[in-house]
Amino acid sequence: MSYTLFISDLHLEEENPKLTTVFLDFLKNHAGKTESLYILGDLFEVWIGDDDDTPFNQLIISALRAFSKSGSRLYFLPGNRDFLIGKKFCERAGCKLLSDPSMIELYGKPILLTHGDSLCTQDKKHMAFRKKTRNFFFKKFILFKSLKKRRELAKRIRQISKNHTQKSQDYLMDVTFSEIPVLLDKYHLATLIHGHTHRPSIEYFRHHSQWACRIVLSDWDKEAHALRYDRSNKYLMEFP
Repeated sequence: MSYTLFISDLHLEEENPKLTTVFLDFLKNHAGKTESLYILGDLFEVWIGDDDDTPFNQLIISALRAFSKSGSRLYFLPGNRDFLIGKKFCERAGCKLLSDPSMIELYGKPILLTHGDSLCTQDKKHMAFRKKTRNFFFKKFILFKSLKKRRELAKRIRQISKNHTQKSQDYLMDVTFSEIPVLLDKYHLATLIHGHTHRPSIEYFRHHSQWACRIVLSDWDKEAHALRYDRSNKYLMEFP
């Protein structure tokens, strides 16, 4: 096992069985082969709580658990769609829950991970929503509601989000680039990996007289992609 994988923004849902099959095959193909898999948020289209024990959710959790039992390590960093994922989910799936952002060391190289929506500072409405949903007491308030109420709330939020995305200018949906060096400086790092924007890229730029790197993970809307990082310190965005 000499490589590590990163994915994000799959937006899995029961209504899209084809995507689910692709993801399950992805897990089977890499189980026991990759050293680690990092999921950087929005694995699900929506997650209303670890107590939402639907057959679909059980299917995904079982597949993740089988992957983690194969010897490959599994890490999960919540996104804006699945911010309610908690310890119970991670225990059942066999994954470690990461905070946002998180610093890791990969083959001797320090790397910063984040979902990415915290960098979209020009989208004031989303930033306000993010601040609310990352509040401990707000999450407790939501989880206190019945599953039925949470499903209704999630449906309304998804529609509001869809309307906001359609009406917003393109630049609002992207990262504010000036936030990247600020974040890297805060953690004294030169490599950042994130998702959220659905605009995959591997970018190098000069920062403090040295090269820094930002890697944006792909969504799985049209086809599946994973970032593969191996011991030779090479990055490759590939079809899994």
